[in-house]
Amino acid sequence: MRIISFSADGIKNAAEKGFYDWLKEQDADFVCIQDLRCSEYDLQDNLFFPQEYNPYFFDDIDGKANGVAIYCRQLPKAIMTGLGFADFDMEGRYIQADYENISVASLLAPVAEPGNAEQQARKNEFYELLGNHLQKVRNKRREFIICGNWSVAHTPADVQDTERNSTVSGFLAEERQWMNELFQEGYVDAFREINSDQDEYSWWPEGDRASNGWRSDFHVISKGLQYAVDYGAIYKSREFSTHAPIIMDYDIEL
Repeated sequence: MRIISFSADGIKNAAEKGFYDWLKEQDADFVCIQDLRCSEYDLQDNLFFPQEYNPYFFDDIDGKANGVAIYCRQLPKAIMTGLGFADFDMEGRYIQADYENISVASLLAPVAEPGNAEQQARKNEFYELLGNHLQKVRNKRREFIICGNWSVAHTPADVQDTERNSTVSGFLAEERQWMNELFQEGYVDAFREINSDQDEYSWWPEGDRASNGWRSDFHVISKGLQYAVDYGAIYKSREFSTHAPIIMDYDIEL
């Protein structure tokens, strides 16, 4: 089973750069897209609704920011939008497709501008709520694959310039500790199961892929899927946004 995750910086902009043309060649079972920056209603072109997929969208309340989508080759049993977080669900940050024994989700975490304590506090609140939610769903008799832009880099291997970014939101000590706890309590960084390279980055905040790379786009999977990871790659040959698509293959049948 192939799952592609991609943070788009605006899905219309990514489409103009050839994202959907590239997607046709990938034979993915799921495509999880974040940061659409428009509503589903705004997507009038059939390009955004490939015939081989069942597409689902969850928009920001204003339809102009954030937004997530999941394209499923096989019809899901249910679609869940939001996480039950009143202050965040209206921002279009989470959508989940449920099958018999597994759920696949697309996640967009909040960001905080450098030095903005109010935004950082809100981002930390989201992580606290998300961490509690992920621990609760561990008790369900199903596995989870949560793909997306988590707005955090986990270890020094995931940031090109650690000294420069040590005080930047996304690489703060408390954020990295949150990821540590997540991976100690029943979840796994799927990409790191099969790739330990030090220079695998998925996001370049300044758009320059020669410097300041981050790996902040993850497939976080429940521990029961740890040995189902077959392949993982960050696609860098073409640029569709400041983020690169993450391609993961799993030895899983729905």
